[in-house]
This record gives sequence, C-alpha cells and structure tokens, in this order.
Amino acid sequence: MVAKRVKGSAAQTSAAYFTAWQRGDLRAMAALVYQPPADFVSRHRSFSHDLHVQDIELRPGAVKSTGETSAEVPFTGSRTLSEFGAWPFSGTLRLAVRDRTWKVIWAPETLDPRLKDGGTVRLAEFDGPAVELVTSEGHKIPNDSYAESYLAELKPEFDDVSQGWALESALPGQQARRLMTVEPKVSLERTTLSRPVQAAAARALDGVRDASIIAIRPSTGEVLAVADRLEGNYSAFRDFFPPGSTFKTVTAAALLEAGLDPAAEVDCPATYTIPNFRPIKNAGEQEHGRVTFANAFAYSCNTTFVHETVARLSGDDLVETAAKWGFGGAKLATGLGGNCGRMDPPDGTGELALDSFGQGTVEATPLCMAMVAAAVQSGTLRVPRILSKAAVERIDGPAAKPVELDEGTVAALREMMAAVVDHGTAAAAGLPAGVSGKTGTAEAGGSREHGWFIGYRDDLAFSVFVRNGGSGRSAALPVAARFLNGI
Repeated sequence: MVAKRVKGSAAQTSAAYFTAWQRGDLRAMAALVYQPPADFVSRHRSFSHDLHVQDIELRPGAVKSTGETSAEVPFTGSRTLSEFGAWPFSGTLRLAVRDRTWKVIWAPETLDPRLKDGGTVRLAEFDGPAVELVTSEGHKIPNDSYAESYLAELKPEFDDVSQGWALESALPGQQARRLMTVEPKVSLERTTLSRPVQAAAARALDGVRDASIIAIRPSTGEVLAVADRLEGNYSAFRDFFPPGSTFKTVTAAALLEAGLDPAAEVDCPATYTIPNFRPIKNAGEQEHGRVTFANAFAYSCNTTFVHETVARLSGDDLVETAAKWGFGGAKLATGLGGNCGRMDPPDGTGELALDSFGQGTVEATPLCMAMVAAAVQSGTLRVPRILSKAAVERIDGPAAKPVELDEGTVAALREMMAAVVDHGTAAAAGLPAGVSGKTGTAEAGGSREHGWFIGYRDDLAFSVFVRNGGSGRSAALPVAARFLNGI
C-alpha cells in the first residue's frame, strides 16, 4: 500500500509544526511545509510585528484523516497583543503526502483564518476626542453655559490627544471591520470654573440679551464663572466699556487716601457746575442734601464725587490710584489673555470731573470690574485665572504679582459697598443677605446706557454687565439677584 512507503505520519508532522510555531522557529516550520512561498518567514514576522504580538499559545486538536494521503488538525490559539491582551483565534492545519513524506499544505489562512481570499488584518491607531475641559470639581461644564466660546478658545492650548487602537480585518473591496477596540482615555483638563456658580450665572442670563456675568474667588483670583451673552463679538475679558459709577469705587479709594473720611459730611446737590464746564447731574436729578461721604457713595452722587475730586485730587492722583487698581492698560495673564481697565491723564478739570464717576476716558472690561470687587473683599488686587497657575504661565507667561492695597482704604470701601445694598441704590432689590456692591449706569455715546452691578458675598466677587440695557438698578441688579440666589 502507498501508506507503507510514506515517511512519518500526519500526527508526527503536525506535532513538529505546532512545536516549532510555538517556539517561533520559522525556518523549522518552513521545512515542514510543501513548497513554502518565498516570503513564508517574512510574512510570519511581519504579521507578528505589525500586530504587536508578544506571545502565542497553540492548542492542537486530534488528527483527522480526510483520505488515504491527506489529513487535517483543527486547532485553537491565542495571541497576546500589546494593546489588547489576549486575542483568540482558531484554524485548521492541512496535511498531505508529498514526495512520500507527510507535509503541511500551507495557505495564508493557516497563519490566521482572516487572511483567506486576500484578507488582511491590521492594527489601526486613531485619535481620541480633543481635550475635555471640566470644572474645578472635575465635572462636565453645564450645558448652555454661555462659556462655550471661551472653552473653544482654550482647547487648542492642550494638544495632547490620546490615541486609541483598533484591530481591523478586511477583504479586498470591502470596508474594514473592527475585531477589537481599545478606546482612548479622555483627556481632562480642569478649569477653575465652579459647576454650581457657572450654572447659576448661565441661568441668570437666560432671556437677557447682550450681557455678561464674571465671578471670581477673591482669595485666589480663580475665575468661578464666565457667562457671556455679549453680542457683536464683544468679549467680557477683552473689550472695554465705560464703567459708570462702579468706577466710583476707585475714585473713592483715591479720596479716602487723600484724607476724606467716610463719616465726613459732604453736599449731594441735584446738579453741580464747575467753572467753565457743563453742569453735572445726579441720576434723575435726585438731591440728597448734606450726607456722609459713605452715603454719597451709597446714593451714587455724581455731584459729590465731582466736587470732592476736583477739590482734593489732581489728574495724576487719580491716574496713579486707578493704575494701582488695574487701570494701567497692562494685559492680563488669565489663560485666555484679557484686559482690565485704562484711563488717560485728564486734560483739565472738566475731564477729571467726568473721569471721577466713570465717564470721560475711563474704560474697563467686565472682567476688570469683577477684579475691583474682589480686591475690595480681599484687600489684594489679583490677576484672575481660568486655569492652573502652571497652565496660565505656559500660555500667557507669568502673571503680574498681587498688589496689596491699603488696609484702611479697603476697610472703608467694604462699609460703603455694604451701605449701597443696605439703603443705597441697590436696596430692596432681592439680593441675598451678606452682599455688598456698587451699581453703575454708564452713558454710551448716544445709545441706551450700559447697566452695571459689581459686588461680593463671602469669597465670591462678581460683575454683572448689561450692554445698552439701561440703568444699573433696572438692568443689572435683577440679573445679579437671580445669579446670587441661584447658587
């Protein structure tokens, strides 16, 4: 019989082949194959290299005769891939008698069944999602936060995109099919935004056009919320607007340091005219008569501030104090850049008068006025930041050092801002207990006035700005009340 003249057996050849395969002895494997292709060794090496195979385990089954001179051995196995771990597979080793010797009849599917009919298996790397900016607590930024444009600007600063891996197989002319996937880890970058504060700011602006809320932690300068619905591509971090009477906080600081006591009695007439200049009026031409300087601040007496500023301060005095409070024109290292305030040296008494209550050449960003409120609360002017200190320095460079303000001055300002809410222009506006602040109404060059309200409560300072919204009391105060009561 033919079998008596054949060397070896199907069992011996298959056992030798599986042993060599397990050891990775490709040349010994090739010696057991009938007419192995010229690329037999390189094909096996490339397959393992390209798929990052670290190890292979083979489990042969029983030899099955398929004819007098042919047989097959079903087997299972598992390759360990560096990206995926164990990757199981199964196949069939076919054998036949060739030249009176049992040989392996090799085909690409012997290496892996997915290689049949020109199929391919490959390892594909794909990019994960862009960095996800999260709150300081590590939570998702609330939906419809009105901070989206700021977050979109920040994302390109974090280009470390995590990678995912896919093991794919495909037949010629067909779309690849994923066999295994390792999803990339989502890269999270914490901002300083507080989830409850950001959510409260956003909801306070629902239905309010052309407005912004900035909230800062005075003790650190961390930006707790930025909700910006300003229209016309205006930015609460970068664009300047006349601050109106909120700037009286800075003018009051200059007057206090010039010796004016908060308890000193001053006049608050409805109208006041300095020589060779137009009359200055209070809002609604209200007259309060003889009041303390603290109450002149609480009632937002333009006439008092003009009279006292012209009498006690030079233009250089006000410019110097304003610069100390952030009105020096320097760029801010926040992680997003930005500006605080600016003021030109007054050209004469008339300009000094206008500057004293936040008109004239004085301009500020909503971010700046939140800084001013935070400085009153903490006694220190700090540059706000929306990212970690290290990230801010990488993006914007070193931030300006904190400026320690005069203790007596800020103590007096705290009492005066408390009086604004207690019995002044922000009284009975629905604000929660413990809020101190300053209203502001700024002329806007023929358009409707801008409404402002700045203030603080505990370790949270804020500015509310409503562009062309009307007075600070009618436009900004209701938004502030919704915001603070919503936290």
